[in-house]
Amino acid sequence: MTVSDLTERELIKRIAERLQPPPGWLTIGIGDDAAVVEPERNRLEVLSVDAIVEGIHFDRRFTPPGAIGHRALAVNLSDLAAMGAAPRLALLSFVLPPALLRDDFDALVSGLAALALRHKLHVVGGNLTRSPGPLMIDVTVIGTAKRRQVLTRAGARPGDALYVTGSLGAAAAGLEILRHATNAAGEANDPAGSALAPGFERCANRYLYPEPRVRMGLTLGRNRVASACMDLSDGLADGVRQIAEASGVGIIVDAGALPVDADARAWFDARGGDALAKAITGGDDYELVFTSSRRANGRLRAASRGADVAVTRIGICTEAHNLILRRSSDGPPTDEDIPSGYTHFR
Repeated sequence: MTVSDLTERELIKRIAERLQPPPGWLTIGIGDDAAVVEPERNRLEVLSVDAIVEGIHFDRRFTPPGAIGHRALAVNLSDLAAMGAAPRLALLSFVLPPALLRDDFDALVSGLAALALRHKLHVVGGNLTRSPGPLMIDVTVIGTAKRRQVLTRAGARPGDALYVTGSLGAAAAGLEILRHATNAAGEANDPAGSALAPGFERCANRYLYPEPRVRMGLTLGRNRVASACMDLSDGLADGVRQIAEASGVGIIVDAGALPVDADARAWFDARGGDALAKAITGGDDYELVFTSSRRANGRLRAASRGADVAVTRIGICTEAHNLILRRSSDGPPTDEDIPSGYTHFR
């Protein structure tokens, strides 16, 4: 059975059945022409919207339906994390090809609903429509934050240190691994091969099921640790560039300090690539890159101790408006320009 065998009301019912019960602040929810919610007192609303499109952001040959739903919401939650905002509600817009299987639709919604439940986010409504083209999911999220706790890209100052959460490169390696392991028909090329070894499978899962750093973003905002912050949807190189441009600073990144994922490095090295370059230009890590002043060091140490993810110092902001990747080996350090990250229209 496909989604074209069901009415719009039946599809909406299948979505509603997989969501958590509505909260008290939701006056009117799914089933009416619009949702009606009560604002949260003494907090600002933080809004973001993002879409994922089949063939651009995911490949259904190797991306399970549950992972598609997870990713559709995760990319938006990551934006809220970068702003220091607590997730509150979401609106969904599904653009569905008629041939999409009903079971795949159910799995997609379940993947999204499971992530929403983990982050106490409520889906309050949305839209369904048919498409003769690819599957598309557009999600609007609203979070909340106190005025003085909102994070932006524009607060970095010369002398601020640069940090990143987690590790880099696993998602980029995971995408390559999935492509390598899957043929044009969506079948496994070599199910017993090295591409599906445990470490490489973990990289694949980092791509399929990105983990938005919501808790860390909230901690950075509430403790006023970060002077600037951004999520790494398009790679560290892009994130560093965006913060530098918004803040009017230069940045030196210490290549030796970068927490490149060990399994990702093994994958890239085995294929003769520059693992470091791949790790900082590849997207889909959804880690946070942020700056912090020296006077916030104590708060940063406290935040790091209670964090659910590692935090690594990787560089410093400078007055000179240069973006430098500093590599060190046996000899003196060498400086090179930080490469461009992923861009959507090139």
